[in-house]
Amino acid sequence: MDRLEKYRIAIKKILTEYHDWVSNSNKLDRESCLVFDEIHDQYFWFLMGWEGKKKFRNIQVHIRIKNQKIYIEDDWTEEGIANELLREDIPKSDIVLAFHDPEARKLTEFAVA
Repeated sequence: MDRLEKYRIAIKKILTEYHDWVSNSNKLDRESCLVFDEIHDQYFWFLMGWEGKKKFRNIQVHIRIKNQKIYIEDDWTEEGIANELLREDIPKSDIVLAFHDPEARKLTEFAVA
């Protein structure tokens, strides 16, 4: 298995676990949704539902693979997707905390780009 395939499998596994955990909650008044686009390497976990007559969609996690690295664009999880990826043996040097601006990324232990 090549590196990118390993990354795709890890991302899908992690997001599916979050989705399943939230979907099995009996207090959930929103729908948990997953979108995996392996052609463009875009991965989303979001919640959607209604507040009165207004439809909403809240992105919980947006990850993309770009330039052989994992870019975490949005992460509203408590644990942190980067920590989950580290547990899947993804090196810090291949994880970009893209929700931070490029200057702030230099201050982290993860890849800048």
